[in-house]
Order: sequence, then structure tokens, then C-alpha cells
Amino acid sequence: MAIRLFIDGAVGTTGLEIRERLQGRNEFELILLDDAQRKSEAARRDALHAADVAILCLPDEAAKEAVKLAQGSGTRIIDASSAHRVSEGWTYGFPELIGHEKIASAQFVSNPGCYPTGFLALVAGLTYDKIIPRDYPYTVNAVSGYSGGGNALIDRFKAEPDLAFRAYGLGMGHKHLAEMQTYALLDSPPVFSPSVIPAFRGMIVDVPLDLVRLGLDDRPIDLAVWLNEWFERSPVINVNWPTQNPGELVIKRNAEPWDGMELYCFIDEGGTQARLVAVLDNLGKGASGAAIQNLNIMCGLPETTGLRLGRGECA
Repeated sequence: MAIRLFIDGAVGTTGLEIRERLQGRNEFELILLDDAQRKSEAARRDALHAADVAILCLPDEAAKEAVKLAQGSGTRIIDASSAHRVSEGWTYGFPELIGHEKIASAQFVSNPGCYPTGFLALVAGLTYDKIIPRDYPYTVNAVSGYSGGGNALIDRFKAEPDLAFRAYGLGMGHKHLAEMQTYALLDSPPVFSPSVIPAFRGMIVDVPLDLVRLGLDDRPIDLAVWLNEWFERSPVINVNWPTQNPGELVIKRNAEPWDGMELYCFIDEGGTQARLVAVLDNLGKGASGAAIQNLNIMCGLPETTGLRLGRGECA
């Protein structure tokens, strides 16, 4: 029997990309609402209660309301918003860090944010294993395609063709900081510098490290060794060896959807500084691809089914 699946918010960017990844898959029976029904609380409640699994592709407050509508149903929920990422009772949907078994048995799974996905892939395993300290003053420099900002930012980039670079979050307090700190077990949140460029999709997350201060200047290559050990079994995340690092990393304006992630460890000649860098698609492993990966795991299916892997056009 097919698994009944309802995507609440299916007409947004994340929802549409999830639908694309589900095309041709007979494991799922989609519960669909027309335009009028999507605006009906009663119709949405009925759909949420009828589904085996629901994926919420909604703004935070709307996602919280959807969870309330689903109460009493037993429906399993994947929330792609940031509403429940550090909430009690929710499992953080990063299987490579949290563990596949926890997601497989969870009723409520919160999809990670796109920026935290890159940051945590680079840092969390190293802090878990106490390779790098939890009280280090971490900084994160990141750039993303504009699709991650929702319809308003998409429209702005389309309306302002001269807009070449947008730095934001300048008042600190970005909503992604809580999950970065929580799941990397940090004593304090990192200093986060996000930015947006005129490309639809793609993301580069860069974490610089002072290896002398960390006491790793005598063995900098071990950073790559430890990262590789953490992700060596992952079919989604690939760790590149420093001797094979490219001379540049790029994001293409018209890159195709991609659900993998590439990690790099760049080390200076003297071994005193390093830059840990993640390259991903903010709509792939940073959103829709992660939701499909979690859906597969929750439903007992091979986790990469329907994912678009291989090396992305920005890697």
C-alpha cells in the first residue's frame, strides 16, 4: 500500500522542489488540495489527519499552526521551517550527525537550515569528538543563492538587475544561530556573516580556524582525516582530500538541482591556518533534498531514493 503524503505549502519553492523529487515514485500517494482548499483550515486539517506523513513547507508561524491542526492524528511530520529545530520532542533531521535510527523512529522531524547544514557538517563532528574545542570563537562566512530568502527576495533580485551582492543579518541574532550552537555543542553562538548573490541556488559556507591557537599546527592534515572518518559512509556528503583541493570554488547562476554536499579543508603552507568549506545547494541538501532524505529514512526506504547526487555544478 502506498504511503499517503501531504505537502502543506506545496506551491512554495521548497514544496515545488520536493514534488519534483517525488515524480515517478509509486511508494507515495500524494494528497493534493486545490487553490481554494489550501486556504481552508478544515481542508488542511483533514489532509493532515489523512496523511501517513506530512511535510510542512510553510513560514514558521504557519508551521506551528499546522502542527496544532495535526494533533490527535498520529501523522508523522517533517517540518522544513525553522519553527521546531531546537524544540523539545522534535528530532533534528541531520541523519549524518544525529543518527539514522533516531530519524527512522521519530514522529516529528525538523529539517535543518541551509546555512547550519554546511556549518554543522564542518564543525559538529569535530566538536563531538573533542578535536576542536566548544569554547573557540567560531566565525562563519557564507554566501547563498537568493531562492533561500523566499518569494520576496526572489522578486527583489528579479526586479533589481544591478543587485550583485547582499550582506544581511548585520544586527546579529540570525534565526539559524540557535541550531548552530545547539547541535555543535558550542558554549556560545558563532559570529555569522551571511550574504546573497544573484544566483538562484547554491551555497558556500566557510569556517576559518587558527590552528596555532587550537594546538593543531603540528598536525593540520588531521582535520581532513577526522572529517573523512565522520562521513566516510555517507552517500550524500563527500570529503575532499587537501592535496586535491581546487584552486577556486564557484556558484553558477543557472546550476541544476543537486542534493549532495562537498567538504574541503584548505590549509596554508605553514600549517598555521585552515578554512573548512562546505559547498551545497541551499534548495537541495539545504532544504528539499534533506526533506526527501528524511522522508526515505522515516519510511524505511533507501535514503538516496529520488535524490540528485554526484558532483554539483558549484562544486
